[in-house]
This record gives sequence, C-alpha cells and structure tokens, in this order.
Amino acid sequence: MAQQNGLMYKGRPLMRKDNMIYYGSMEDSHIVMLQILETKKVNDLDVATRVSVQLQLTDPNARPRERVVKKAEKDGLYSAMDVGSIWLERALAGK
Repeated sequence: MAQQNGLMYKGRPLMRKDNMIYYGSMEDSHIVMLQILETKKVNDLDVATRVSVQLQLTDPNARPRERVVKKAEKDGLYSAMDVGSIWLERALAGK
C-alpha cells in the first residue's frame, strides 16, 4: 500500500476545505462528509460546536440525493468523527 502525505485518522485520509471535512478515500464505495455548522471562540481558536455528518456513496453516476446513505447532527467534532468513523467502517465491511 502506498504511503499518502497528509492527515490520516484511523488509517484513512482526512481532508479539510473551509468548513467541510472529508473522511475516507474516493476509491472506496463510501466516504464521510462532515460540515461544521457552528463554532465558538476558545482562547482565540474556533472550536466546532455543531457538526453535520453524512455517510455518502462515492458512485459518480448516483444523483446527489441518492448519494446520502445516513445523516446526523452532533455537538462537537469529536462525537461527529466518532459516529462517522463507525458508519464508514460498517459500510466498507458490507454490514
């Protein structure tokens, strides 16, 4: 397996663009998309307080509404990443 540069979480790539975080590889059947909806300042640092989590299909032929398999909203980035990683593991395992 080729080593990738960049952030990794539980062995899968993690990419951020503005308030969107993508977890997983586009080569797999599913990815997780996290959208930071609200933040608050803590010592001059923005901390996510409300995050939308979506498990999505990576099939380019699927319509946008069909791509979303599961969705939820969580308080904080940690709980959103926790749920997203569980959903992704189960989806990739075929459960």
